[in-house]
Amino acid sequence: MDKKLKNVQIIEEKIESLIAMMSVDEMIGQMTQVRHFDDISGDDVRTKFIGSVIHTQGPVPGQHASEWQAKFFELQKQALSTRLGIPLLFGVDAIHGQNTFEGATIFPHNIGLGATANPDLVRQIAEITALEAQATGFNWVFSPCVAIPYNEKWGRVYEAFSESTEITVELTRASVRGHQGSLKKSKNVLATAKHFIGDGATDFGVEGGNTSLSMNEVRERLLPPYQAAVEEGVGAVMASFNQLDGLSMHAHKKLITDILKGELKFDGIMVSDWKGYSRFGETDIINAGIDMVMAVDGDLDGFQNGLKEALASGVVALERVKDAVRRILRQKFRLSLFENPFPDKKQTKKIGIKAHREVARQAVRESLVLLKNRENILPLGKDAKIVVVGEFADNSGLQSGGWTVNWQGTKENYKGATTILEGFRKISKVEVAYDRDGSENHEADVAVVVVGETPYAEFFGDIGGEMNAYRLTLTEAHRQLINNYVQKGIKVITILISGRPLVVTSEIAHSDAFVVAWLPGSEGDGIAEVLYGEHDFKGKLPHSWPKSEDDYAGKYGPNFWGNAIQPLFPIGFGLKYAGNK
Repeated sequence: MDKKLKNVQIIEEKIESLIAMMSVDEMIGQMTQVRHFDDISGDDVRTKFIGSVIHTQGPVPGQHASEWQAKFFELQKQALSTRLGIPLLFGVDAIHGQNTFEGATIFPHNIGLGATANPDLVRQIAEITALEAQATGFNWVFSPCVAIPYNEKWGRVYEAFSESTEITVELTRASVRGHQGSLKKSKNVLATAKHFIGDGATDFGVEGGNTSLSMNEVRERLLPPYQAAVEEGVGAVMASFNQLDGLSMHAHKKLITDILKGELKFDGIMVSDWKGYSRFGETDIINAGIDMVMAVDGDLDGFQNGLKEALASGVVALERVKDAVRRILRQKFRLSLFENPFPDKKQTKKIGIKAHREVARQAVRESLVLLKNRENILPLGKDAKIVVVGEFADNSGLQSGGWTVNWQGTKENYKGATTILEGFRKISKVEVAYDRDGSENHEADVAVVVVGETPYAEFFGDIGGEMNAYRLTLTEAHRQLINNYVQKGIKVITILISGRPLVVTSEIAHSDAFVVAWLPGSEGDGIAEVLYGEHDFKGKLPHSWPKSEDDYAGKYGPNFWGNAIQPLFPIGFGLKYAGNK
């Protein structure tokens, strides 16, 4: 027997030994995931045998990473003080860096990484994210999102790599590999492929809506990234809020148990999304194959008591619960948590270091997509007299999008980040003027106008929903920023900060150059390095680009396969300084 197979056998024997000793309460506890605030108090981790703790937006453990580690250290000690001493998993939504910790390296969101189509870079980014997550006390991240978005009205387009199944598969592999590594080092974490399945392909792009694709279409277009993640040994998969042909994905036994766990042989944790138990059918979701439940916002007692009653009445079989616990314990053993349950205090020094930020800056440079460059106005000369325009140009929060420091992002500068304006001022040999609201008069050869979407996350970013005012076009104020300088006869370079392709056909026409910068994260100064020609453009559109709002009259946008709509720019489009696509 080879060493790898022997290690697998040893882990499985340990799992079965533990399960044989566990009470029903202890098993249900392992299936329970709570926040470290609000959901629990006192010694609930010990008395309710909690299996996992998550950090979301809320009361932070402190300003320094050592305070975060200390908080989770105390909770881990509670878990280890139980009869069986089973350690906790600590999870976090680190989806573009350890984005819940101010001062961490924040990378471009996945849509920008899709524009790079660079798996080696994506792997590096995942490795750094894992290290900085570990440094703040976490051993599990809810990343990568492997959705395939088919409608830009969806508020989570930026969380996904691309509309292309092939690009998504390749970058999913790289991300899982980077996050997890050998799963035994203090710089590795458990990765999570999400959200299973069809989250980006709902009718009309509604978050949590209905996905009416056929099962064959789901298999052909949406399943391959999950297969790739499973082949890379992904530790967890998260269920989606959407329905598939009217059936909640959390309760979709055919897809979760038969296909994901059966056909694809996924042996990790199937975790619910937020309040999965009370929202999507209580015991139905357990019978469908959910292994760990986010028992948050008042769900804790209802979940634990409800599942215990369901076991007593036979509604849920004991073997289903044992299977769930088996999967949870398997990942804890693979992470070597029983031997090394606590975070490495030395790692805190590596958060946001120069080497990590240089990788993030490289990602910014490679993600930029040049859609237009009339008369080769770019690259700029370093002695060019320019004015940078718009509040997005000098605000790291606005340039980073949702899931940055706060769940819905921030509209303020945050610690450790650089802005777009700073980048121009670092490189230019002459003074760079700044016109925040477009109301000033500056003598300039070129205006660099930065426009875009304010930060949003999840359903708040849906277009057409009741919860928001987002749109497929720029606001009138941002359109006017461009027009002000066009009317002055000054050449205009437009930089678009956006979590999705927008209808900007007229803005592109009015601009001398047009650059899509997506949501670049903390290293905004990397944009200027490309516009001044220190690096060439490398980015290619990860989505086809719409020409009109009419492109979205149906369920899907111009990117839906077999669609007769002609996009303004096809997927894969992107200019270089040499003029080659």
